[in-house]
Amino acid sequence: MELKRVVITGMGALTPIGNNLQEYWEGLIAGKSGAAPITYFDTEHFKTKFACEVKNFNVQDFIDRKEARRMDRFAQYALVAGDEAIADSGLDTDSVDKYRVGVIWGAGIGGLETFQEEVKSFANGNGTPRFNPFFIPKMIADIAPAHISIKYGFMGPNYTTVSACASSANAMLDALNYIRLGHCDVIVTGGSEAAVTQAGMGGFNAMHALSTRNESPETASRPFDGTRDGFVLGEGAGALVLEEYEYAKARGAKIYAEVIGGGFSSDAYHMTAPHPEGTGVIAVMKNTLQNAGINPEDVDHINTHGTSTPLGDVAELKAIKAVFGDHAPNISINSTKSMTGHLLGAAGAVESIASVMAIQEGIVPPTINHTTVDENIDPSLKLVLNQPEKREVKVALSNTFGFGGHNCCIAFRKI
Repeated sequence: MELKRVVITGMGALTPIGNNLQEYWEGLIAGKSGAAPITYFDTEHFKTKFACEVKNFNVQDFIDRKEARRMDRFAQYALVAGDEAIADSGLDTDSVDKYRVGVIWGAGIGGLETFQEEVKSFANGNGTPRFNPFFIPKMIADIAPAHISIKYGFMGPNYTTVSACASSANAMLDALNYIRLGHCDVIVTGGSEAAVTQAGMGGFNAMHALSTRNESPETASRPFDGTRDGFVLGEGAGALVLEEYEYAKARGAKIYAEVIGGGFSSDAYHMTAPHPEGTGVIAVMKNTLQNAGINPEDVDHINTHGTSTPLGDVAELKAIKAVFGDHAPNISINSTKSMTGHLLGAAGAVESIASVMAIQEGIVPPTINHTTVDENIDPSLKLVLNQPEKREVKVALSNTFGFGGHNCCIAFRKI
């Protein structure tokens, strides 16, 4: 069976450095940091007092007030980004065969704020279970794609993938394969997360996963830097419209890039720590090259997982050197988490958008906040540090890894 080709025809973004696709891209190229003191709650007793929040966002500009109250922030973000991607694609949502249009989404946690507030309310009560009737449907991770499908009447596959920080990359690869195999013509995919809450910050602090650079939050996310001390929690959403190539051509759609393949692997090593030699990461990138039908020397750019943790960054770069060998120094390597922070389940989507825009615009965004060389990182690698790099990008990879050892990699090609 010949696999169908799959292309990207629409994108939407709601991020800590821009509330739509254009703002997000401009923020990346400008090297804008999304980190700032937390505004959602009092951080007096928290070890980390900052995060990458979505800013200047009024949900009622996009969603009816009554409807918005029935949605956790992660679902609000999903619907807003999804709306932008669908509009950007130019898809006539009334005339499509709605049984052949799906929504496959990613979220690592889902409605954490809803869960937190309902449990706190119960704990502060007299033991009577007075829960909001929307508690469960607001909280569950699969509700985000449900809202998109309900709004547009899309009746194809509809579900959420959960693989921690690899969740939206998993969703995109599922979408790719559904279309490749001929089951769908169009799938809206991506991911969203809204874990900047007391429970989210407290939980990640307890793991010693977050940076505690409270005196300078805007410089705290510093992938590959010798003084990095943990990741910065982010929030938001990224959405992409994937279409079968001939279907997109027939309706005259603009095409950003082709999704040529992807891979999965597991570290099978530790609940939260990466394998120090990056064995699972080596496997996932090799799987991706094979699945995409490309050679190592075809790759121009890799947007790394690059969370700004002491162990993870080194392991990933070791894996890149192992897979790409002599070609590795020719690859422009960056981490856009230096600007957006770590969007957990939405990371794969927003970083894939950055990779696709690098292909579209011929510019690789920088990894900001780099001041100190890490002697554990191979100096021959071409890290794009502090300033964007202009270059033709024909093939880009986006790496995304999750707690539990879940690894995903997606390959995009200029068309």
